[in-house]
Amino acid sequence: MKETTKNVIGSIIKRLIGPIIICALILVAVLYIVSVKDQNAEEAAIAPYSYEGGEDTVVIENDKLKMEMDPATTQFTITVKETGKVWRSNPENAANDTIALPEEKANLQSPLIMSYAVTTGLETTYNTHSYSTSNQIYNITQEGDSIRVDYSLGDVIKEYIIPPVITKDGLDTWLDKMDKESVNFIQQYYKKYDINKLGKKDEGNKDELLANYPLMADNVIYVLRDTTKENVRKKMEKSFEEVGYTYDDYLADKANDLSSKNSDKPIFNVSMVYKLDGNDLVVEVPMSDMQYHKDTPIYTVTPLPYFGAGAQDEQGFMLVPEGGGATINFNNGKVSQSSYYTNVYGWDMCLSRDAVVHNTRAYYGVFGVSEGENSFICILEEGSPYASIQADISGKNNTYNYVNAVYSVCQREQYDVGDIANSDVFEYVPSLPDETLTRRYSFINSGSYVDMAKEYGSYLEDKYGDSLTMNTDENAPVAIEIVGAIDKVRQILGMPIKRPLKLTTYKEAADIVKDLSDNGVSNMSVKLTGWCNGGVDQKLLKKAKPIMALGSKKDIKNLVKVGEETGSKVYLNGITQYANESNLLDGFFSYRDAAKLISKEQAKLYDYSHITYAQRENSDHLYYLLHTKMAMAIADNFAKTCSNYNAGVSFQDMGEDISSDFYRKNMQSRQSVKAQQEEEFKKIQSEGTPIMINMGNDFAVPYASMVTGMDLRGSEYTILDQCIPFYQLAVHGRVDYTGKSINIGGNQEDELLYSAEYGAGLHFTFMKETSFATQKTLYTEYYGANYDSWKDKAIEMYTRYNKELGHTFNQEMVDHENITEDLSRTAYADGTNVYVNYGYSDAQTPDGQTVPARDYLVIR
Repeated sequence: MKETTKNVIGSIIKRLIGPIIICALILVAVLYIVSVKDQNAEEAAIAPYSYEGGEDTVVIENDKLKMEMDPATTQFTITVKETGKVWRSNPENAANDTIALPEEKANLQSPLIMSYAVTTGLETTYNTHSYSTSNQIYNITQEGDSIRVDYSLGDVIKEYIIPPVITKDGLDTWLDKMDKESVNFIQQYYKKYDINKLGKKDEGNKDELLANYPLMADNVIYVLRDTTKENVRKKMEKSFEEVGYTYDDYLADKANDLSSKNSDKPIFNVSMVYKLDGNDLVVEVPMSDMQYHKDTPIYTVTPLPYFGAGAQDEQGFMLVPEGGGATINFNNGKVSQSSYYTNVYGWDMCLSRDAVVHNTRAYYGVFGVSEGENSFICILEEGSPYASIQADISGKNNTYNYVNAVYSVCQREQYDVGDIANSDVFEYVPSLPDETLTRRYSFINSGSYVDMAKEYGSYLEDKYGDSLTMNTDENAPVAIEIVGAIDKVRQILGMPIKRPLKLTTYKEAADIVKDLSDNGVSNMSVKLTGWCNGGVDQKLLKKAKPIMALGSKKDIKNLVKVGEETGSKVYLNGITQYANESNLLDGFFSYRDAAKLISKEQAKLYDYSHITYAQRENSDHLYYLLHTKMAMAIADNFAKTCSNYNAGVSFQDMGEDISSDFYRKNMQSRQSVKAQQEEEFKKIQSEGTPIMINMGNDFAVPYASMVTGMDLRGSEYTILDQCIPFYQLAVHGRVDYTGKSINIGGNQEDELLYSAEYGAGLHFTFMKETSFATQKTLYTEYYGANYDSWKDKAIEMYTRYNKELGHTFNQEMVDHENITEDLSRTAYADGTNVYVNYGYSDAQTPDGQTVPARDYLVIR
C-alpha cells in the first residue's frame, strides 16, 4: 500500500515538473522584462545650458563675409564686404511690429523655432526668444572660424542671484546693508523656520523639512517662497547685487537647498553651428545633439525662419522651388491667399496618410530672397529630404515677407484606436539618425533671379564636376516613350484574371524608331515601358522577364541595334522601389520584403480617389514599398540586365521618389536612402550604362543622360507672381530634359510652349495599337498615344522645333524675363532669343517683332 502511494505521488510529481519549469521560466522572463523596463522607465534628466559668456559681440570673419552675433539674443548680421550689404538673421524692429501678436513677435526675434508633439498628436511651438535666451538657458562657443549656439528651450524658471535658503544671521548681515524700504520688501518673500518653534502644519512635515534643509537642524533659516514672481525676484536680485551679493554667494546658499523643484514641463536641447566658407554662410543643426524626452519628441525645427525677411517699405521678392522656379513679390497684397508650402522631393511613401487632395513636391532644395541690388540663395544639403519650404507675405501674421525651410525631425504614425479611445494616438520614431541638417547661404551682388540661378549652377558644377559638363548636342533632344503592354482583366475558366495586353511589340517599336528617323527625327532617347514582368503595372523586378506576347529577347536586342543605327539610345524602363500586384510566384513575400511603417505594419499602399481624396482600399490596385536594401539590389541588378541588352537603364521611380524604411532591425532614414540612390547612380554611370530618370531630383540629375517628365511650371498658386526657369538656367546645356508627354498631357499647346520657354526637349508617348485597345482598362491616359494618328503632327512639331532651337541645347541659358503676363523671353549664350506668347492674341517684342498667339518666335 505504501509502495503504491509512493508510486502515485512520484507519478504526479513527474507530470508537474514540466509545467513547473515552464512557469518558472515565464516568471523569470517577466521579472527580467519588468526589471529592464523599470531601469529604462526613468529617462535621464535633460540638463539645461546656462550662458556664461560676456556682453561683447561675438565675431567671425573672412575676406568675403563678417558675422556679428549679439550674445544677449543670439541674433546676428552678415556683412558682405564687397558691397557693404547687411543681412539680418531677424528683422531689426521685430519687437515693435504693428500687427503681430506677442507670440508672433517672439517668433520674429528667434533664430530658431521648434515644435514638439505628444502621443495625441497635439503640437506645441517653442521659440528661442521666449523659451531660451530670455531665461539665459543657452550658451555660445566660438571655435576658430565657427560659432556654436547651444539652446535649451523650455518653460523653466530663470535663476536669480538671490539666496534660496539662508541662515538668520546670514540674511541679517545682508539686510543690515540695505535701506529700510528694501528690507521690508525682501522680508515678506522669505519664510522663517525654527526647529524649536514649528507650527502645527510644519511640525507634521518636520522630517521632510530637515531632509530638504539640513541647515535647519542647528540654525534658524529663511527660505524663499515658491510663489515669488519673476518680477519680484528681479527686484530682489538688484537689491542684493547693490550690497555685494555675488554668484559665488548664491551657489553657496543654493547648496543648502536640497528640495526638489523639478518641473514636469518638457525641456529640449538643440544646437546650431555657424561657419563661414568663402562667400557662403553654412548653418548646421546636428541631430545627434538634439535632446528630448520620449514622451515629448521634437517634431519640427526651423532654423533662421526670418533670415533676410523683407519689411513693408522694401522692394524685392522671394524665390521658391515651384516647378522650375517661381517668385513672390514683397507686399504683393494677396493676404487672402494661402501661404506657399512644398515638400522637398515630395511625400515619404513610408508615412501613411488618410487622404491626398494635392501632392506638393520640389525636385531641388533651394530658396532665396532678393532685395534691391543684392540677393542670396539658400541651398539645402544634408537633411534636405526632411525639409519643406514655406513662404508668406506681409500683412497676415506680421509685417514681413519671409521664406524658410522647416525640417520634420521625429516622424510619426497614427494608430486607429477609434473603438477604445476618443482621441488620436501617434507613435514616433524611437531614435534619430546621426545626421546633420545642413544648409548653405550664398550671397550674390545682384538682385536678378538669373544671377541667383547662375550662382546655383556654379555650386552644382563645383559639387559634381565631370558628371555635369556641357554636352555636345547638335539637335533638339526628344524622348520617345513606347508602351509595350498593359494589363487587362480577362475571364479564364470563369475566373477574372489579369493578363498582359499587347499595345506595341518589340519589332513594332523598332519600326517606329526607324520610321521617325527616316522622317528626320534625331537625337532620340527611346524609353520602352511595359516591356517586362506583366507590363506597365510591373510586378517585382527581381528578374526582368520579357513578355512573350511582345516578342523575344532577340527582338529586344534588335530594337537596341536599330536605335544605334539611327543615332538613338534605347532605354529599358523598370520600377525598382515598389512591388505591384506581386506574390510568392513572383518572388515576393510581403512579410519579408515590404518596408515597415513606424507602427511596424507593412508599407501597403493604395491609390487615392479623385472624388473623395481618400484611400481606395477596395481597389484592385494594391502595391508595396520595398525594403531599401532590396530596392537597391533590384536597381543594381536591373542596370546590369539593361547593360546586357546594350541598352540604357530607365528608372520609373528611383530619382523621383525617396522613402524611409522603419524596419527596426535595419532602419533607413530618408537621408540615408537619398545617399544610397546617389551612390547607385554614380556606380551605374561609372560602368558606362546611360541613365534615364523621371522628374529629376537634384542629386540624380548630374548622373542622368536624359530626364523625362520634369515639372517645368509646377502648380501656379495664386500667391505666386512669376513662374521662372530658375533650375533650368542652372543646368541647361549640361543635361537633356523634357517636360510632360505632349500628346497625352492635359494641354498640348501649353506643353510645347513650356518646352520652348524652359529650354526643354520634346516628349511623346506612342503605341502601335489604336485607342480602342485601352477601353475597359485602367489606362485611359494612353487613349491619345496611337502612333499612326500622331506621327505626322509629331514629325511636323519636331522638325520646326529642331530647325529653330536645335542649336541651343549645347549652350548655357544666360537670361530670362517675363516681358508681360503672357510674353516671355529666354536667351542663350550665342545671342539667340526665344519669345513665347501664351496669350490668345498676337504680341509684340520690345524691338517690334510679332509673336503669334499661342506660339513661339526664335530670333538669332
